[in-house]
Parts: sequence; C-alpha cells; structure tokens
Amino acid sequence: MRRLFTVAILAICGLLILLLGQGLWQIAGHPPGVNLPGILATAMPDSGVEHPITAVLLNFRSYDTLLEIGVLVIAGIAGISIARTRSLEDPDLRTSDSLLYALQRWFIPLMLLLAGYLLWAGSDRPGGAFQAGAVLAAIGVLMRLGGLPMDFLKPGLLLRFGLVLGFALFLLIAVLSAVAGEAFLAYPPAWAKSLILFIETVLTLSIGMVLLSLFVAAPVSEDSEPEEGAGQ
Repeated sequence: MRRLFTVAILAICGLLILLLGQGLWQIAGHPPGVNLPGILATAMPDSGVEHPITAVLLNFRSYDTLLEIGVLVIAGIAGISIARTRSLEDPDLRTSDSLLYALQRWFIPLMLLLAGYLLWAGSDRPGGAFQAGAVLAAIGVLMRLGGLPMDFLKPGLLLRFGLVLGFALFLLIAVLSAVAGEAFLAYPPAWAKSLILFIETVLTLSIGMVLLSLFVAAPVSEDSEPEEGAGQ
C-alpha cells in the first residue's frame, strides 16, 4: 500500500513537471516584442471584471491561481493533520480581560466589513479573494489569541471540507466550462462576472480557513528566551 502511494505521488509530480515544462516551452515560443499590455486591454471587455489583475488571476491565467489554491489546501490539510491541538481554540488562551473583549467586539465586525469590501472591490480595484481571506484569517487569529470560543472549528471532516471547498468549486466550474464546449477555465462572456464573483466568495472563506489552520498548526517553542544579562 505504501509503495502504491509512493508511485502515485511520483506520477502526480511527473505530470506537474510535464505541464510546467509545456508552459515554459509555450512562453519561450512567443516572438519578441509582443505587446502583452495591449493584448490584455483588448481582451478586458470579455473578462467580466474591470481590474486587469483580477482578470489575469481569475480568467486569462486562472491555471496559476488554481494551482496556488491547490498548494494552499494541501498545506492547510497537512498542518491540521500534524497539529497537536484538538481544536482551533486553545482554552489556555482564554482571558477575563474586559478591555480586550471590548476591543474585539469593535474590531471583529469592522474587520468583517473590510473583508467584504476587499472581496467586492476586487472586480474594479485592488482587492479580491486573497486579501479578503487574509483579513478573515486575521479575525480568527485575533479570536484565538483573545481566547474567544472557537470550538466549532475542530480538525475533522467539516473543517477539511471547508478547506477544500474553494478549490473544488474552482475546479468544478473549470470542468463544466470545458464540457459546455468552452476551453478549460474559460467562462462564457455573459456569465464571467457572476462566476468570478462566486468563485472569489468561496475562495475567500477557504483561504481564510487555510491561513488560520496554518497559524494554529505551527509548532510553538516551549523554550523561554534567555533574559538579558544572563550568564554574564
């Protein structure tokens, strides 16, 4: 069984190497002097969004984004699999500091609004799923460091489903677009904006959960730092 698993991993790695090699070969085949900004400006009306970075990440070069999300998902699942804690909540961090609780009651709703704004603004200005997901992860970090209850996020099937959901939806839409006659990861122009917004919304939740899981799973050194002047 272990040998079969090793062969499968090697086969997947070999396939990825072939795909990357093909991509590099295609890039090298472009003649010099290609006006990429001009090509992007010409294709923007069909992208579904108004911001060129979002158009590139989630439409014209969505292969890259799909693979990036896949790497994050693998890292998040590996992190929670080796984590020593049974929950994303650490009871030892609970505190009765009334000032900290008051600040959290103010900051967490504001940060949620900021995450929603970054997600919505990504279509026509800097923002998007990665930025919004990072803010959501920061909310989770703040809640954990402040000791707010987070026992509903246990490293079980539900958490793993949340981590994989964004990547799975992204891949499903890509496959459906290919089945419908479009190219893989090519959206119909009439549905491009709605599909990108839907993908980014789910990706925001998954990215936030992945980053929070990595924060929780990170090993904590129990060695205390040496005091200044010690050993002198």
